[in-house]
Amino acid sequence: MDTLVTAPAPAPASAPAALRRLYFVRFAFAAVWAALLFATADTLGPLSASLLVLYPLFDVACAVVDVRSAAADGGPVRHLYLNIVLSALTAVGLAVAATSGIPAVLRVWGAWAVTAGLVQLVVGVSRRRMGGQWAMIASGGISTLAGVSFAAQAGGADASLKTLAGYAFLGGVFFLVSALRLGRATRRA
Repeated sequence: MDTLVTAPAPAPASAPAALRRLYFVRFAFAAVWAALLFATADTLGPLSASLLVLYPLFDVACAVVDVRSAAADGGPVRHLYLNIVLSALTAVGLAVAATSGIPAVLRVWGAWAVTAGLVQLVVGVSRRRMGGQWAMIASGGISTLAGVSFAAQAGGADASLKTLAGYAFLGGVFFLVSALRLGRATRRA
């Protein structure tokens, strides 16, 4: 019987460096996405509906990358799996809600912002020793509060997708701040 000899797998990138790159990508995506949604937010058309579904799908992809990086480095991943499920369900929910109008979209997005914000808060707290996580902790708390405001806005006459664009951009800024602080913490270590 032949034995298969393979070269050892390359050592995984350190979790802080991989997380830092992921945070930069998330910032860039959020900035572009927010600009596109803001430009199309006056009506709930095919482009804005597609953008709405794309955002949580991108979150799923980012969480998968995060899980792989964290698992390779021996970090906690349980809450990241929860985030994957929440974001995937949100994408489906937004696709359905987009057929009912902006208030329905705001309700689904609001529920996601609350639950994903809580998960982000827990993940940030669990990673605080890594450094650069205070922005993620703050972002999780703000996301939770913003989700409640989206649900409240859905019941009013001022329901607008523009608030989602602002929310996403602010979330992207938190990712940028965290990436910069994570880089500083890594250099000090």
